[in-house]
Amino acid sequence: MNDARMFAPAAQRNRDAILQVLRGLLAPDAFVLEIASGSGEHAAHFAAALPDCIFQPSDPDPARRASIDAWAAASGLANMLPALALDALADDWAADDWAVPLAMPAADAVLCLNMIHIAPWAAAVGLVRNAARTLRHGGTLFLYGPFKRGDAHTAPSNAAFDRDLRERNPGWGIRELEAVTALAAGAGFAMPEIVEMPANNLSLLFRKGPATQA
Repeated sequence: MNDARMFAPAAQRNRDAILQVLRGLLAPDAFVLEIASGSGEHAAHFAAALPDCIFQPSDPDPARRASIDAWAAASGLANMLPALALDALADDWAADDWAVPLAMPAADAVLCLNMIHIAPWAAAVGLVRNAARTLRHGGTLFLYGPFKRGDAHTAPSNAAFDRDLRERNPGWGIRELEAVTALAAGAGFAMPEIVEMPANNLSLLFRKGPATQA
């Protein structure tokens, strides 16, 4: 029998540090939408550790969705839903590929790990715009990865990684914290809570502002 599961070494290294941040963020019954779930290892790890939360993984790539679902099946996790075909570049997640029952609740958190630096800036724009539509008021957009601060890299290893990314694709690259913060502010998010993470990464927690009063 073929095993569709993919394995990402980085997921093994950073999953527990990210889980620690999630533990402090999520209520016991939180509904979490993950964008660009990749292999599915993160979602499976978090769902196993937080059994009262519901995790909705997604990825635009069919092979990765197969891996995500294989991880859920292998783990026997009832709180990890089948992967959705969502793309951060889409104009509206509620359109063509938003194949979710109409009764799905608004998300308490939208989680996106290590994506915006290996995608065009338009993916970050789509992610933030659609997260603002999908989150409940007071919900959190959680971004994880390397970021520049004050137009400078936080470590020589990040600078080297950025050069490698841009050589592979000119549209890729480590994003400036200030640019991401401004993008989120334009979509109605508060200034982020910034959590220093291992290996020169950051967790950025953007809380969606309260409803606008008429």
